[in-house]
Amino acid sequence: MHLSPFLLSQLLVVVAIGFDLLSFQFKERRRIILCLMVSCLLIAAHFALLGHRTAMGLALLAAVRFVASYHTTSKKVMAVFLGAAVAVATLTFHGTLSVLGCIGAIFGTIGSFCKEDKQLRLNMLAATSVWLAHNCLAGTPTAVLMEALFLASNLLGYYRFYCRRAGKPGLLGP
Repeated sequence: MHLSPFLLSQLLVVVAIGFDLLSFQFKERRRIILCLMVSCLLIAAHFALLGHRTAMGLALLAAVRFVASYHTTSKKVMAVFLGAAVAVATLTFHGTLSVLGCIGAIFGTIGSFCKEDKQLRLNMLAATSVWLAHNCLAGTPTAVLMEALFLASNLLGYYRFYCRRAGKPGLLGP
């Protein structure tokens, strides 16, 4: 059986979906980050197969970023990754998709270096929303599904840890 590059790319995203769904069901920041790192590597391969160089580069950068943020929440290190995201998007620029990818990467980078999982989740909500728009425009249906499920999983985790308990602030504040 021969798989086309498109079909193989979609299968890689199916596996990435598993890691994404798992990620926000953890409370511990480091476990969330490990799942996201594996997912990013699979997503990078997905975009490589589709020829989306900016998204591929940003996904590879995100995997490295997650390794760094696993060990530190340094704002200086975060700044390096923010600059690198802009550089990747600039060097591989290809219109709207590059702009959306860069904006998504910026929110993802900020979230990755948050010390608290609550702020990580909120920044990832923003990043996921932008990547959802990116993947719609890129024409990759399983990546759209992945971002939609990632968004739902993140919202479920946020609800479980921050909204369900009496007296806890909601998504938009107290």
